[in-house]
Amino acid sequence: MPRITFKPSSKTADVPGGTALTDAIRLAGIEMDMACGGQGTCGKCMVRVEEGDFKTEDSGILPHAAREEGFVLACRTAVAGSAMTVHVPRTVERPEGRFVDEGDAGWLVRDEPEYGSADPIVIRLQLRVPRPRPEEGLSDADRLERTLRQQTGNRRVDIPLKAIRSLARTLREYDGEVTVSLARGPEGDRVIEVESGERPAEAVGLAVDIGTTTVAVRLVSLPSSRVLATRADYNSQIACGSDVISRIHYARDAIRLDELRIRVSGTVNSLVINAARSLGIRPESILGAVVAGNTTMIHLLLGLNPDPIRLAPYTPTVLRVPPLEADEIGIAIHPRSPVLISPGVGSYVGGDITAGLLCTGLPEETDAVSLFLDIGTNGELVVGNRDFLLSCACSAGPAFEGGGVEHGMRASAGAIEKVEVDPGSGRAGVRTIGSAKPLGLCGSGMISLLAGLYRTGWMDPAGRLSRSRRSPAVRIEGRRARYLVVPASDSGTGGDITVSETDIDAVIRAKAAVFSAIGLLLERAEVRIDRIKTLYIAGGFGRVLNQEDATTLGLIPDLPAEKIKFLGNASLAGACRALASGGQRERLFGIAGRMTYIELNTSPEYMDRYTAAMFLPHTDRGLFPSVQPAGGLR
Repeated sequence: MPRITFKPSSKTADVPGGTALTDAIRLAGIEMDMACGGQGTCGKCMVRVEEGDFKTEDSGILPHAAREEGFVLACRTAVAGSAMTVHVPRTVERPEGRFVDEGDAGWLVRDEPEYGSADPIVIRLQLRVPRPRPEEGLSDADRLERTLRQQTGNRRVDIPLKAIRSLARTLREYDGEVTVSLARGPEGDRVIEVESGERPAEAVGLAVDIGTTTVAVRLVSLPSSRVLATRADYNSQIACGSDVISRIHYARDAIRLDELRIRVSGTVNSLVINAARSLGIRPESILGAVVAGNTTMIHLLLGLNPDPIRLAPYTPTVLRVPPLEADEIGIAIHPRSPVLISPGVGSYVGGDITAGLLCTGLPEETDAVSLFLDIGTNGELVVGNRDFLLSCACSAGPAFEGGGVEHGMRASAGAIEKVEVDPGSGRAGVRTIGSAKPLGLCGSGMISLLAGLYRTGWMDPAGRLSRSRRSPAVRIEGRRARYLVVPASDSGTGGDITVSETDIDAVIRAKAAVFSAIGLLLERAEVRIDRIKTLYIAGGFGRVLNQEDATTLGLIPDLPAEKIKFLGNASLAGACRALASGGQRERLFGIAGRMTYIELNTSPEYMDRYTAAMFLPHTDRGLFPSVQPAGGLR
């Protein structure tokens, strides 16, 4: 097999002829962004072939001059059968455990009246199993089962072979005194582990939210429902595509599908290990997990082919995943721990939304109608009350989570989260997370900046920066313009932090996708915007979203402040609830069973609404009475 040598790292890979360069790059251990999932449309996998034969397809994205210099797209180029030397100009390094949120430590999961009974997914019982008596004719397993049934109200108990194998020794080591970890289920209980003697009674459970951009985990004390630790990080699948469609494209063969499975489970496990280490416990001692995520992310976690999700009639392999054990999907907790996957509803409304609804009163509203909105790489919506639940989803893209923008970043230390635009000079004043030196703009920072530019007249409703007003912050580059947010002298990167009109277009497209979906869903439900009782805004982005800025851009409906409730990561909070309460687990599946899913891909009127929403705040100014026209435009 020909050897491919990559510069400047000098890493190599031996691959057969016909292998895509992207696969050779991965095999060599080099991380490269491929936002489009290998469709040849993003240009981020551009490399230069310095030596060797290759076959390439021109997708039309590379300039002629670049092709003349030997640049190709790695995703569209295959090894021809001879040794090659390839220069890889752009690689990525993604730190693990980058985002830590200790502010949630100590938070009680069951902190609201409608929480329900405390019946965690796993309990630990300390008990004494009677010694065997010849006249009874009972086995060790029989005596353990009888004792457990007495302790748990005569519930059915399943003792698997893995627990039985060590039972004879365990029961006799301390004269029948044992600690039993028991998985709770609607049909009965299952023994996870039997340990000799009295062990710490506290069971620790795991809640996981798998997002397209980020993954978050929480460790929860199951007896007390107290949050012990929270960790979050980028989903390492990002290198294989920035959104669900590009990831589906990437997973077109079994090897790549398995790579995506390993990447997401690896992200989860690194966070679990980090959180467990902070508590001084072993990951293997964590008992029980609830996992929430959109439909595609759950398919990739389980190693299921996601391709039918993107093809008409958009049919997932599974929406309600049967009960699992941790070792079946490679999560690094106790291998026999029960893992509950939050049930999905449709191809693009997954278990992250059903879990998020647990944190609201929307499914139990009486006559009033409320709207639930989760803003992230995808925008998922639910409108309804106790009589109906109507849902849909739209592809917002990664702009709201710091992706797809030249100087965008996730909301972490150094991210610009607030921008004030001076009406006279057009200069920007910024506030960063942690008051650190600016490194880039997170989603809330982009929204704040664009709203400020629009309100002060430095940007028109179409997202074009002013050409007639002079400002040192506005730079004209041919037919496009760029806005200087932070000069190199003040940034933490050593370079200018800017926003181009291409970046602005990405944000406007994202907000148009969300608002047009809101309008379509409310129309189907025959509900006027002013009749909404509560607008619940979920998602990590929604946690820091400024209502005035979001309304100015036309991202969310123009509603009074008292009608809007920001939830933060409701998917993760809902997973915690399901982890700690049997009533909430029952409610979770009840909500999923009641929801009706609308597929926007088959709704032609959606595109009409989308086009109308491609202006700030909207082409129909009557929808946003509180938003004043841009001032100072010339």
